[in-house]
Amino acid sequence: MLTSTLTDRQSEYQNLMASCLKHAWPITAPLVLISQIQRSGGSMLSQLFDGHPEVHAHPHELKIGYPKKLAWPKLDLSEKPEKWFLLLFEDIVLTHIKEGYKKLKKEEITHPLAFLPDLQQQLFLNHLKSIDQVRLRDIYDAYMTSYFGAWLNNSNFHRGVKKFVVGFTPRFAMRRENMTGFFEIYPDGKLISIIRDPKNWYPSAMRHKPNVYPNVATAIDQWLASVHATLWNQETFGERVCIIRFEDLIGETETVMRHLSDFLGIEFDPILLKPTFNRSPIRANTSFDIEKEKIVASTLYRYQTLSPTELETIISMTAEAYELVLSKAARFHP
Repeated sequence: MLTSTLTDRQSEYQNLMASCLKHAWPITAPLVLISQIQRSGGSMLSQLFDGHPEVHAHPHELKIGYPKKLAWPKLDLSEKPEKWFLLLFEDIVLTHIKEGYKKLKKEEITHPLAFLPDLQQQLFLNHLKSIDQVRLRDIYDAYMTSYFGAWLNNSNFHRGVKKFVVGFTPRFAMRRENMTGFFEIYPDGKLISIIRDPKNWYPSAMRHKPNVYPNVATAIDQWLASVHATLWNQETFGERVCIIRFEDLIGETETVMRHLSDFLGIEFDPILLKPTFNRSPIRANTSFDIEKEKIVASTLYRYQTLSPTELETIISMTAEAYELVLSKAARFHP
């Protein structure tokens, strides 16, 4: 019997699929979106939520956008479920299945991701078949059900009762139509946006993508666009939006994570204080030298790499907007 099982791989695979489908667990929790311009700490914040027993934490950037990743997908209820799945499917998972997961190409440590796309599609279709009158929200619930159900080595799946799904997508919140579409689907959803001091943001952004941020003026124009979008989001969607300072997240991590726990109505857990992937420690996604698996305090001093002219330009361009957005951010000191 053992020999037969080991040699009949197709039968073994089908048995695994059948077992997973039989024990599928629907996910209908609202989405917490972490979003603002890149190099502002969104990736790290999503890694801090990883492993919390009351959330399903998406392990990578949430890439359900369509027709481009930065556009909230507009789904047509007259289409077939198979079409919806293809539009939402995150093909980056195929790379992670083959190569494992790591934040940086130069990172030596990779984390295994056991994921079955066939299972994901079937979970998606099965969830929708169980609903008489499918709404747009049901399609997104089906996707989250299928994604986390097909992630076989997810060590957090059965820990606690989940209140939210947490996902990070940079720049997503910079488009008004995205956030309008997001809150139409998730009126019970939340948005967390991080504001980073532009003096420290620019050196990181420039090193990360010099073609996108070729000079100070071009880069700061994009930083300002993110700030103005953040202010509009909070004004429009009120208490569903939380703004935090990157510097607080780095320097006072526990205070910030306790605040965010209250914002989401989840219990504070010490796992919120250390970046992890699937509950295993993970290094920071930094444009500078890689440091150990911890909050990287040196990110607060990137401005020291700037020339006096660059520093003066950034301050003059951002002073007013930066002061305004900080007045709207969560405050942890008098």
